[in-house]
Amino acid sequence: MGLSEGSDFIREIIEEHIRTNRFQGRVATRFPPEPNGYLHIGHAKSICLNFGIAAQYGGTCNLRMDDTDPSGESQEYVDAILQDVKWLGFDWGDRLYFASDYYDQLYEYAIQLIKEGKAYVCSLSPDEIRQYRGTLTEPGRESPYRNRSVEENLDLFERMRAGEFEEGTHVLRAKIDMASPNMVMRDPVIYRIKKVPHYRTGNQWCIYPMYDFAHCLSDSIEKITHSICTLEFENNRALYDWFLDTLRVEHHPQQIEFARLNLSYTILSKRRLIELVERGVVEGWDDPRMPTLAGMRRRGYPPEAIRDFCERIGVAKTENLVDLSLLEHCVREVLNQWAPRVMGVLRPLRLIIDNFPEEKTEEIVCPNHPKNPSMGIRKVPFSKVLYIEEDDFCESPPPKYNRLAPGREVRLRYAYKIKYEGLVKDPKSGKVMEIHCSYDPESLRPSSSGIRRTEGVIHWVSAAHSLPAEVRLYDRLFNIPNPGAKGDDFIEYINPKSLEILSSSQVEPSLRGAPPGSRYQFERIGYFCVDPKLSSSERPVFNRIVPLRDSWAKLAGTINQGNKQEKV
Repeated sequence: MGLSEGSDFIREIIEEHIRTNRFQGRVATRFPPEPNGYLHIGHAKSICLNFGIAAQYGGTCNLRMDDTDPSGESQEYVDAILQDVKWLGFDWGDRLYFASDYYDQLYEYAIQLIKEGKAYVCSLSPDEIRQYRGTLTEPGRESPYRNRSVEENLDLFERMRAGEFEEGTHVLRAKIDMASPNMVMRDPVIYRIKKVPHYRTGNQWCIYPMYDFAHCLSDSIEKITHSICTLEFENNRALYDWFLDTLRVEHHPQQIEFARLNLSYTILSKRRLIELVERGVVEGWDDPRMPTLAGMRRRGYPPEAIRDFCERIGVAKTENLVDLSLLEHCVREVLNQWAPRVMGVLRPLRLIIDNFPEEKTEEIVCPNHPKNPSMGIRKVPFSKVLYIEEDDFCESPPPKYNRLAPGREVRLRYAYKIKYEGLVKDPKSGKVMEIHCSYDPESLRPSSSGIRRTEGVIHWVSAAHSLPAEVRLYDRLFNIPNPGAKGDDFIEYINPKSLEILSSSQVEPSLRGAPPGSRYQFERIGYFCVDPKLSSSERPVFNRIVPLRDSWAKLAGTINQGNKQEKV
């Protein structure tokens, strides 16, 4: 499982390292999320890549929580990350690690830098540090505290650890080059004061390492060979190497960057996802409209489809926008293979078969999957009064309308042919309330004289036997392809039709007691999942996973675009 084992620039680098015996033939990767939110589809690409490469080359992949900022981190997020990685289909074995496990060792590394004159305690304010850093065209200025003695720096740093100073009064900075064209190298902060309890270490620490400092050293401690990250860390690679070279660590991994996933009609910024949750735009991190793995799992996305999607988009060195239609196509392809077929009526319209016996109930034999006989059959009750979809009847049909209308005959799915006879309207609104039809008792099976053609086929459920259900029609959360490019105004582009709740739907009785999370194809409508949080055995709630067909884009073009991403 994972990304394709075909050629890409990351695998070419790894294969060259294996050929030259750079890491003694070993391949060790890691997936290092920060536990300050839920994983999303962008993380899935990294998970599949790191675990997939490790499996391909007979190596290992660690799961490590980069928990260096106690603000916003929690055990809830750790638990969610573990669940998501397992659900996606990957196993880290006994290789679960935490950056907080290394706090003592990281502190000693910082002391080593101070003693060697490579780090100093800076007492500039955060705003002053930014001002001193310079710009892309102008070099930075050295801090007035840059030339403190080793003894003074050691004393201040130890007092920082002891909790003597308030937040923002001092930081520990690496002493590199304030004139470097790479602004990351202009004396970056490596420790700051944060008087916030850590979810694992409590109040043991009040200074915490910055990500850039902790990450490379955690990789080294765990003897990672290839530190694969996204392109926003490309400039940080120089700092990654500087820390490891300056500290003369025993093991020096290779950092490699690839293009992060950008998905249309979607936001993948964790900060903005938090905003969606906190502002109540969505119901939580697992809202089925969210691009989080928890939201996709609740909506009904199969993990196999997400892995297939990650394989199709490949690994690139340049950013591009992948159309959400490709992901939805992958979901349809997987569900089409094994999702049982059932009948559900989302917007019921009452239909009475006038010549069907009043007290009679038949059992119609229906296949659970038309192309997979091994999935068996089910029997669906058929009676005089049925429900059909409102839009499967039209009093004045437009051209090419092939469903029920005056003067027309249609077939009920797996059952009889019916012919329109009349209707009943609400006298005040004029809305059609009831359709009357007649049925042909001989039409359940082809007659000896041949098959009489009908205008179309519609689905149905028996009014006396159907199960009331709530159906939630989820759609894309945003109504423009790239809401992330719109800055802080992204909330304005929320799709007002991203959720439609239908409270009077009816489904066939075989769905009574359907397990939470189980997936079905509602024939002629789409794929649906039993909501694991809201359903009951007597009143299930169904989330629409995807419609049967894409309604937003030309799918063929989308798939070609996804498969033609640059593979350097």
